[in-house]
Amino acid sequence: SSPPNWPGPCCCRPRSPAEAVALPRPPDWLIYRAAVLGVVAIAIHKRETSDAPEAPPPVPGAAGVPLARGSPFNPKKVKQVSEPSSEEVGTAFSVSDAGVWLTARHVVKDCGRVAIMVADRKGALAKVLPSGDGDVAVLKTEGGPPPLPLSDDLPAPGERAYHPGFPQGRPGEAATRLLGPDVLTSRARGSHGQNVLAWAEVGRTEGLKGSLSGLSGAPVLDRTGQVMGVTLAESPRRARIYAATPAAIRAALAAARIKPSGFARGQAITTDNYGRAADSLRRDLRVAQVVCLS
Repeated sequence: SSPPNWPGPCCCRPRSPAEAVALPRPPDWLIYRAAVLGVVAIAIHKRETSDAPEAPPPVPGAAGVPLARGSPFNPKKVKQVSEPSSEEVGTAFSVSDAGVWLTARHVVKDCGRVAIMVADRKGALAKVLPSGDGDVAVLKTEGGPPPLPLSDDLPAPGERAYHPGFPQGRPGEAATRLLGPDVLTSRARGSHGQNVLAWAEVGRTEGLKGSLSGLSGAPVLDRTGQVMGVTLAESPRRARIYAATPAAIRAALAAARIKPSGFARGQAITTDNYGRAADSLRRDLRVAQVVCLS
């Protein structure tokens, strides 16, 4: 019989090590750099961004237009207000329908007259009540809108919060996550650091760039719409917002001899609806702009 048709020797002979093609090994620094870039790319991809849509524009008003019927404010205490500068505005929120408001102390410090904006170019005159040494100020107007409920619980790290107000003098809001307790110091001589809560910004009104100046005094709301603090300051480079604690709010109200309303109701807030919730609070004047009158 004929011999089997074996393949030729050149088809089956393995290559010697000398004949194998050796791929060059990349330097260690290139491997480390690629690994770091990969981690950064994953972190950016997974970074939380919860921006809210832009707030609707304010309804224009005129000097001769009276307050709407049913307004809780005393018309005799409502004055025409010229356009304030961005340095003269902040945010306040109602804690009693008797006309009690909270804001940040530095918003109204050294201010001769204070007004809560209740309509376009119209402000209800407010009195600054004694409220202790913290950076929470208590204001009083003749009449006021429904209050926001106050929470007595200290929020846990990682908890979400929402800050509706008037950043840069315009309607807007921010969303944050709690980092934990911190100490806020002032450059003023003789001032002492105060205990605050540090929040990491995770979202804001679309189109809002730069500083959140004007958001000082805004409520810090939890997912049920209860107030967990008062917005005090920001660190733009670190995307941090600092706020007074629930204990600081209670201390300020006690010093002013004010008892907050026990029938306040909140509303559910999420990262999907916090822009609309903020618009509703501003429309009902439960959150309002506070201005320092010259």
